Parts: sequence; structure tokens; C-alpha cells
Amino acid sequence: MTSLAHDRFCTEIERQTSRLLTACDGAALDTRVPACPEWSLRDLLVHVGGAHRWSETLVRTRAKEDVPEKDVPDIEPTGDTAGALGAWLADGAVRLATTLREAGPDAPVWSWAPWAQHAGFWARRMAHETLVHRADAAIATGQPYPVDPDLAADTVDEWLEIVGSPAAAGHDPEIAELRDGPARSIHLHATDTPAGLGAEWLIRFGGQDLSWQRVHGRADTALRGPLTDLLLVFQRRLSPDSDRVELLGDRETLDFWLERAKFA
Repeated sequence: MTSLAHDRFCTEIERQTSRLLTACDGAALDTRVPACPEWSLRDLLVHVGGAHRWSETLVRTRAKEDVPEKDVPDIEPTGDTAGALGAWLADGAVRLATTLREAGPDAPVWSWAPWAQHAGFWARRMAHETLVHRADAAIATGQPYPVDPDLAADTVDEWLEIVGSPAAAGHDPEIAELRDGPARSIHLHATDTPAGLGAEWLIRFGGQDLSWQRVHGRADTALRGPLTDLLLVFQRRLSPDSDRVELLGDRETLDFWLERAKFA
């Protein structure tokens, strides 16, 4: 569940795409992306644009099952210059946001998430997909990466909902390993947000279970720091050894989580 409105996610798809392109402005398309070492900036932009067009097709057609990429219009850019690629990406984001707004959050649409077979899932998923890949571009080009606190918190929430779902465990053996072994716990504590946001998470896993709450609590491992940096660590875009965060307690517990929480 999310406290953010459907239209907010639609707006963020466009906004985060614009900021992604700004982060790439002036950079060579063959610049490598440290968070995705096999990718160049061009590969990153094509991935994001393809995801936008694929999900737009799902929502527009009210798909009842997965749609193969070959059936998605314009899933590949027609030009290979930075300008052509940027225009293609921006156009796809606008198309997706427009289609999602017209559909509304409750329109029935297939998704790979059994608990969320509706357009609202795709609005949230694509907003966060774009937000996190904007970090990849910003890191690759040395640009700042500001994120609205409520959106960053919802990105963490969504990630935990995905990783904590039985469907994820059934799909990915590494995710399933998080439920095995002894019980462990992690506490995330944002240090730069108002108390009303509740930007703390207590995650318990192992002992054949995986659960989380937005609460303060004791844990085997605690990670403290600015909310955006906590998000980047949890999305494996920033090392827990960074001086931008403080790691307390058992480092092995956090490593075990990060090595396996890679779904979606």
C-alpha cells in the first residue's frame, strides 16, 4: 500500500524522466554506468524508455497477460544521437503518464505482481523504476541526486513489499534464502526527515518469514543517514562503507540482505 496518490506517480514518471535526461546532458552516450557495469548511458536510457513503452502498452490494452516486447510499438529508438534518444525517452514518459491518468488506478491490468493486478501498480512501479535509474545516471555523470522525502520513503516501501512477497520468493531462489536460516533484523533510520514522515523501517527476516514495519526498534544491524543515501544503499547504488551513512551492529546481516534482495 502507498499513501501517495495515483496522479502523483504519473507526474513523477514525467518529472523523473526529465531529471534523468538532465543528469545525462552533455555526457557521452558510451559513458559507463557504475551501478550497472554492463551498461552505457545509452543502454540505460533505452532500458528505461523500453520499460515505459511496455507498461504503457499493458495499461492501454488492459492486458490480461504479459505482452512480448516485439508487440510493443516503438520499443526501440529510431535515432542514435543524444537528441533523438532524449526525445524518444521523453515522449514515452508522456505517453505512459497520459495513459495511466486516463485509466485511473483501479483499471484491471496484468502485472507480474499477483497482489496488484491494476494500473495503479504500473504507475507506482514505473515512477520508482525511473527514480532509481536516475540515480544510475547521476552517479555515472557526477551530478547531484535530490529526491523528495515522501517519494524516497515510498520507494523503500515498495522495494520491501516486492522483496517480502511470497511471489518474489517463489520466483527468485536468492529472495527465498532471505526467509531461511536464523532470524535476523535490520533497522533503517533516516536522520534528515521530519518525525511525521516516519522514515524508519524495522525489517525481520529468517526463520521462514520476512516482514517489515515503519517503526523505530532494536535490530541486529542499524543503518543511519540521510533518507536518499539509505535508499541508495538499499538499492545497491551506494556502499554501506560510505561516510554518508553510519552502520551499527552486524555488517554480515546487511550484506546477506543486499546480496539477495535483487528482485525486479
